[in-house]
Amino acid sequence: MPRLAANISLLFAELPFMERFAAAARAGFDGVEILFPYDHAARDIRAALDAQGLALALINAPPPGPDAAFPALPGDEAGFRATMEQVLQRAQILRPGAIHVMAGYTDDPRAEETLIANLQWLADHAPDQPFTIEPLNPADQPGYVMNTYDRAARVLARVARPNLGLQYDSYHAHRIHGDALATWRHHAPLVRHVQLGAPPDRSEPRLDGGPVDFPALLAQIAASGYDGWISAEYTPSTERTEDSLGWMSG
Repeated sequence: MPRLAANISLLFAELPFMERFAAAARAGFDGVEILFPYDHAARDIRAALDAQGLALALINAPPPGPDAAFPALPGDEAGFRATMEQVLQRAQILRPGAIHVMAGYTDDPRAEETLIANLQWLADHAPDQPFTIEPLNPADQPGYVMNTYDRAARVLARVARPNLGLQYDSYHAHRIHGDALATWRHHAPLVRHVQLGAPPDRSEPRLDGGPVDFPALLAQIAASGYDGWISAEYTPSTERTEDSLGWMSG
């Protein structure tokens, strides 16, 4: 059965970061994911997870900046490798279930080939660490290389490594393709991590209507045999995160 995780970079934001682990556990989550766990000591995060009996479902590789490089940028292969070496060192302490590798922003025609080669290196370099790639919609992330699920499927087929899979996000799937359920049906065999957020504002899943039929989507996920994490990655529309969690029991 899928397990539920809370993205505590977005959920429980009314609390200081280190208090969000306990809040997630009280709310009934089995794990958490953290967008960019680089502002706190890895051992402090690990201690907070252990104290609450939580798993760390997923982290992202670092966002763009002077000390981080993307795998789709031609000519910066050395920078990407250095960035990922640092991430993997931290991962030895954090023990994330998966690391989302952000593709990067460029219109260079060599981007996809560069991305494939870098992902092959990474998967071979850390064969025991699962990784994911995720399509992000062009409206929110203009210029992002991984911008459709079909492109992600093509890259995964070319990389062809067992520790690299697809990260499915209901919000981005709808914004990209207009049908989150059809996107799930078409790409479910590739999915290694699921995130839920409701368009158009990336709020909590709605059980009583809206652009995405979440009861149907959750039923399809269950029927597919998917047994990984389902993560709440949304910005609550409520003042208290707890008041946005009705979808968990619906």
